[in-house]
Amino acid sequence: MKIVPSAFRRASKNKYGAKPTQIGDITFDSKLEAQRWCELQLLERGREISDLRRQVAIELLGQFRPLFTRTGRKMKLTFDFAYIEDGVQIYEDAKGMPTRDYEVRVAVARAMGLEIREVTKTRLEPSGRRR
Repeated sequence: MKIVPSAFRRASKNKYGAKPTQIGDITFDSKLEAQRWCELQLLERGREISDLRRQVAIELLGQFRPLFTRTGRKMKLTFDFAYIEDGVQIYEDAKGMPTRDYEVRVAVARAMGLEIREVTKTRLEPSGRRR
């Protein structure tokens, strides 16, 4: 086995083709996420939303206790953005290609009573709660 110096390695690509995008000092996982961040900042300046935050981790809970992964760690879901709109805490995720794991975790978070919005490539408007 031959060891290749890191200087000669190719940059790894995202499995779903997302391109990291930098705005100021912040690097986003995708162009979609960067674009949505700019829109949310404008909404916060216009006082339509407040308490805008990035990369908010939520611990997922079952009926009476935390859920655990196969390795024994507490299960979490990290949302791209969180903010307050009309007095309601909103968690938002920009997704180009939702995975099965993501969909299951979002279902658990919704069962916990969290208000979750998903922004997709085709629609920059956040999709509401699905029933």
